Amino acid sequence: MEALLAIGTRKGLWLARSSNSRADWTVTGPHLPMTDVYALAIDTRSGSPRLLAGVTSEHWGPGVATSDDLGATWQEPEQAPIAFPEDTGAALERVWQLTPAPEPDVVYAGVEPSALFRSADGGRSFELVRGLWDHPHRPQWTPGFGGMAIHTVLPHPTEPQRVTVAMSTGGVYDTTDGGATWAPANQGIHVKFLPEEYPEFGQCVHKVARHPARPDTLFAQNHHGVYRSDDHAKSWQSIADGLPSDFGFAMVVHPHKPEVIYNFPLQADVHRFPPDGRCRVYRSEDGGGSWTELSGGLPDSGFYSAVLRDAMCVDDADPAGVYFGSRSGEVWASADEGDNWQRVVEHLPDVLCVRAAVI
Repeated sequence: MEALLAIGTRKGLWLARSSNSRADWTVTGPHLPMTDVYALAIDTRSGSPRLLAGVTSEHWGPGVATSDDLGATWQEPEQAPIAFPEDTGAALERVWQLTPAPEPDVVYAGVEPSALFRSADGGRSFELVRGLWDHPHRPQWTPGFGGMAIHTVLPHPTEPQRVTVAMSTGGVYDTTDGGATWAPANQGIHVKFLPEEYPEFGQCVHKVARHPARPDTLFAQNHHGVYRSDDHAKSWQSIADGLPSDFGFAMVVHPHKPEVIYNFPLQADVHRFPPDGRCRVYRSEDGGGSWTELSGGLPDSGFYSAVLRDAMCVDDADPAGVYFGSRSGEVWASADEGDNWQRVVEHLPDVLCVRAAVI
C-alpha cells in the first residue's frame, strides 16, 4: 500500500509518500512555491490520481493547478478556470475548497467571496452556480475573521441534485434541485455574536463533515459549538459535552465508521491555542455522545499553535490514517486511527490544509 499526503501551506505545497504502511514518509517540496494553498483534493475516481490545488499568488492571483503525475508536473491554464461572470461585478479572491462529486468528472469549488462553482471536466474549467449567488440572503452574509468564503462543499453521495455547503459567516445551505434554489439549514446552531441567538442564517460555521454511507447525518464545528444533525441539517443538536472547549475549526469523519469523528479543540476565542498548550486530538466513537483524548506521541506541553479547518483529514486505508498540520508548520500522522502519532515533517510554513489517500 502506498499513501500520499498533500500539505498545503502559505508558501507552497509539500507532498509526503509512504510505501511501508505509513511507518516512514518521504517528503518533497515546495511544489507551487510562494503560493497560498488553501484547497487540495486527491481525485482517485478514475483510478489514476489527479491532484487539484487551489492556489493564490500575490503576483498572478488565484487559480487552480492540476497534476496527473503525482506532482512531477503541474498544469495551470492560461485562462483562469474559475472566474465570476462580468455581470456579477465580483472578482475571485481565493479558492477555499475543491471537492470531487460522485458523478464522473464533476468537481465543486467553494470560493471567496462566498460562491459555489461547478466543473464538469475534472476541474479544468468551472461555471458559477447562479442559484446560490443570487440568493436573497447574500447581501447579509458577512466576512468571518478569515474572509467571506464557502469552505465546505458536500455533494450528496446518491442524489446528484443535492449539495450542502457551509460558509463563514452565513451558515449551512442545502439544495435539492441542482443548485437552482437553496434553503438555510441552521436550526439549533447557536450564535454568540448576534442579538438573535438562533437566527435562520448568519452562523459562523467552521466546518461540516459526514460519512457517505450515512448522508443524513452531519457533524459541524461552529464558532463556539459542536453539533450533530440526523435529518440532513434540518435541525442540529449539541455534542460538545466531553470536549475541553467547544471552539475549534476542524471536524473529520472516519472513512469506514460513520459514528467515529475527530476534532481538535482550541481555547476560545481570543487565544485559539489548545487548552493548556497540550496538543490533543479528540475522537468520538459514538457520534459525539462521548469523547476520548488522544495523546500517544503528541506534545504534552508548550504547543501553542492552531489547526485550521482543512488542516485535519483521514485517508481511506484500513485501518484509517489520521493527519493534521499546525500553523507552526508541523504535520502529524497516525496509522492506527489516532491512537499513536508520529511527526511527518516540521518547520514548514503555516499549514493551511492537508489531504491524504491510498494511491
